[in-house]
Amino acid sequence: MIDAYKLRKVVDIPEEVEVNIVEREIRVKKGSLEVKRLLYFPTVEIKKEGNSIVLEPKRFTKREKKIINTYSVHITNMVLGVQEPYTYKVKICSSHFPMTINVKGKELEIKNFLGEKVPRIAKILDDVDVKIENDEIIITSANKEAAGQTAGNFEKATRITNRDRRIFQDGLWIIEKAGKEILG
Repeated sequence: MIDAYKLRKVVDIPEEVEVNIVEREIRVKKGSLEVKRLLYFPTVEIKKEGNSIVLEPKRFTKREKKIINTYSVHITNMVLGVQEPYTYKVKICSSHFPMTINVKGKELEIKNFLGEKVPRIAKILDDVDVKIENDEIIITSANKEAAGQTAGNFEKATRITNRDRRIFQDGLWIIEKAGKEILG
């Protein structure tokens, strides 16, 4: 038998961070930064008690344990994101043809990639700031998943097929994920 108190998760919220639960949506806000996320599972109850969020299951199975652990990590990432936004860095590598990269609205335009005439386009998600500094693109957002997906979109837009990747190493490559440097 699984003990009910072991499955109950409590996520502590700092005093400067404001958390609201409206129906199934959790909103975490601090100053001008706000992150919203829809968290719903029929057998998991999410409620606010004082300065913490409590996740309680209605049934005590492995599935509820997995959902509760996942939700607690999502809420923790939301709280950390509004305190200090997540930063991803993408390196611009062009050895064969000089690329030009521009931000146009909610899209990143990559011109002259491997000498191509048609520009490649990568989508920038909502609530994500993109800055181009020399040969690096800096992506910042309070939402960790939006920042990571935007960085992934940039890397995927310059994917090379039918060429030897040892020779053609041009493209946009993620070099730092949420403050952690990537080796390799």
